[in-house]
Amino acid sequence: MSHVDLHLHLLPGVDDGPEHEAASLTHAARLAEGGVHEATVTPHVGHPWFPIDVGSIPERTRTLQAAVDDAGLDLRLHPGGEIYPAGATSLNAAQLDVIAHGAPGARWVLLEVPFAGIDEAYLETCAYVRACGFGLLIGHPERAHGFLASGHELLRGELEAGALLQVNVCSLLGRQGPEAHAGAIKLVREGLAYVLASDGHGGNRAHTLAAGTFAARAAGASREYSERLTTANPRFLLEHGIPALELRTAQASR
Repeated sequence: MSHVDLHLHLLPGVDDGPEHEAASLTHAARLAEGGVHEATVTPHVGHPWFPIDVGSIPERTRTLQAAVDDAGLDLRLHPGGEIYPAGATSLNAAQLDVIAHGAPGARWVLLEVPFAGIDEAYLETCAYVRACGFGLLIGHPERAHGFLASGHELLRGELEAGALLQVNVCSLLGRQGPEAHAGAIKLVREGLAYVLASDGHGGNRAHTLAAGTFAARAAGASREYSERLTTANPRFLLEHGIPALELRTAQASR
């Protein structure tokens, strides 16, 4: 089985992921050995602690890809980014497109939830990104404080607007605390998760997406759904993207 990871901190020296290229290659080898052969590298974008020139991400990705290839690792990388909510509105459409994926007319970006909790300010951020012409893959919603109490209901409008949800494998494994664990299980059991991703950083967060199928099955998902979460669904997003809701509705009615 070939997994596709859409949330991964692998670029060296840019955020809280690997500090240098050697550490990146160590984790890249771990990915390839676990059957993860395609991934987006998603450094923090718009985060006050980790400033990065968005325009540099494609070149940084190409440099790392060359090192991965030289090491003989079967891993294909795509430039991306994990957008920090408070910094999203400082990005224009051209900058968002640098870290977006999918076909023209269905481009999308990864927007993380605020750990303090999902609120109206976050929903306004989602609306801003959509207004710039991009669909949303919402990163690890289960990690938002109060997700089970109210956060999941606040996201209902985003799902109706076409957003999709990405759940962390580490949440399903219980490594992000009981609240995130329960939230991840809920999203998988109810079929609301569209993809699983590792949110791996290497170092002491060395888990990979290879554990995703097992974790989803343990959470109560069917074998078919568990496999789609780490293979077919993320691959579809990379190749085809998140079509506008109107187009998806029209296709579904045919």
